[in-house]
Amino acid sequence: MPNASMEEFEALLNESLEMDTPDEGTVVKGKVIAVEAGQAIIDVGYKMEGRVDLKEFANPGEDSGITVGDEVEVYLRAAENARGEAVISRDMARREEAWDRLEKAYADDARVEGAIFGRVKGGFTVDLGGAVAFLPGSQVDVRPVRDAGPLMGLKQPFQILKMDRRRGNIVVSRRAILEESRAEQRAEVIANLEEGQAVDGVVKNITEYGAFVDLGGVDGLLHVTDMAWRRVNHPSEILSIGETVKVQVIKINRETHRISLGMKQLQEDPWDLVAAKYPMSSVHTGRVTNITDYGAFVELEPGVEGLVHVSEMSWTKKNVHPGKIVSTSQEVEVMVLEIDQAKRRVSLGLKQTQRNPWEVFNEQFPPGTEVEGEVKNITEFGLFIGLEGDIDGMVHLSDLSWDERGEDAIQNYRKGDVVQAVVQDTDVEKERISLSIKALGGDKFAEAAGGIKRGSIVTVEVTAIEDGGIEVEHEGMKSFIRRSDLSRDRAEQRPERFSVGDKIDVRVTNVDMKSRRLGLSIKAREIAEEKEAVEQYGSSDSGASLGDILGAALNRDDE
Repeated sequence: MPNASMEEFEALLNESLEMDTPDEGTVVKGKVIAVEAGQAIIDVGYKMEGRVDLKEFANPGEDSGITVGDEVEVYLRAAENARGEAVISRDMARREEAWDRLEKAYADDARVEGAIFGRVKGGFTVDLGGAVAFLPGSQVDVRPVRDAGPLMGLKQPFQILKMDRRRGNIVVSRRAILEESRAEQRAEVIANLEEGQAVDGVVKNITEYGAFVDLGGVDGLLHVTDMAWRRVNHPSEILSIGETVKVQVIKINRETHRISLGMKQLQEDPWDLVAAKYPMSSVHTGRVTNITDYGAFVELEPGVEGLVHVSEMSWTKKNVHPGKIVSTSQEVEVMVLEIDQAKRRVSLGLKQTQRNPWEVFNEQFPPGTEVEGEVKNITEFGLFIGLEGDIDGMVHLSDLSWDERGEDAIQNYRKGDVVQAVVQDTDVEKERISLSIKALGGDKFAEAAGGIKRGSIVTVEVTAIEDGGIEVEHEGMKSFIRRSDLSRDRAEQRPERFSVGDKIDVRVTNVDMKSRRLGLSIKAREIAEEKEAVEQYGSSDSGASLGDILGAALNRDDE
């Protein structure tokens, strides 16, 4: 029945036309119908066949394993090329398939499996089962990796950090996976630790402030102050990387997973015996461990240190940096001045182990002793003289000279001059020594004036003629006779009637030991002589004149 056959043909044609043909740019299923010349010929249906290189079916370094009859998924790039074949790609199909899978994993924050297969600038390339991702160098491991060779080609999990399908960009991290597993491991280890527990650990890293110790998957910080009871300048003094040490868990912060460790806590505290071993005022030998601006730390024994304050370092060196007195590692003798058990402090003294130099000086050079020293300093109030025992004595302005004012006498001295002086007084408590230069050889004025009394007649020599009088000298004592005292007769009160070198008799009117001056007068001598003559010769001979009386007196003196 021809009509029936035509109807069937029409129905089949319509059915064929109504079938959905696959869209270009989609993944379709196909069947391998032949393998030849390194290619697989695939029937994707719809009267379409295409060719795909066998290498697109294989992983790097592996065989494709494709045989006739296998069903595969390929990407339809074009329905027909110039040769009438479909343009298909297994790589692109795998990529599309991988992107779908990776987008879902990214949305679920799930791990994906891949293998590092290449090195690029700033990191590595990772095959995620058809899609290529970028692995930044900083995301390879929790610590910088010097050689990534052992990681190449290994199937391992990665975390997707960022992806953009339109641009074809995927960024992954291996470090995030390691940190997550590490955090789980740390949580497990920390859960089994207790404060006060003693555990073994391995020193992983050493810094200036301490060391990090691996307790089996979790690190704890062993601070430098908890390594030993003694002062530790740097952790490397007692620890080395890779060393196994026994430590005590001091504190655990379960939120931050931070663990504080200690070593000295497992040792006996030397401070328990300090008070008994180092009584007050006892003297011990120690080693200088540290020097600061305010003093020096001295180790009496491992774990027990004391501070020698700068004020207790030297009797004589004031305001000097401790480093000028002692040096690090030097052994010194110190005296225990104070112990504060609560604050774990020992106050020590260095100078107390030596005798007070002012006491020693006072014993060796009592007042009145002559000493010699170098002029160390010149001030507005005197000279400082360096003496034995590295101490200074002071010569006040008033003790420089008998004859000159102190301000003038000090001009005769220079720094470095070696001078002699007499010890006047030593104040041990105030650490002061008073010296005198003018006292050398005794007090010449006092010696000379000792036999002279007020009213005495002495012979002086004229040394200078001035308008107001004359300057005279008697046994080294200088004095000045004013014009009004030059004569009883006003007409004779003329300084110019005298000459330098003249010797004249004068009457002593005053002896002033404080100002070291003699009061002299020719006038007073003449009046005294007249009074004496009147008393001796004028009492019975009332008619005699004064000239006769004086003449008689003088004649009697001549006889």
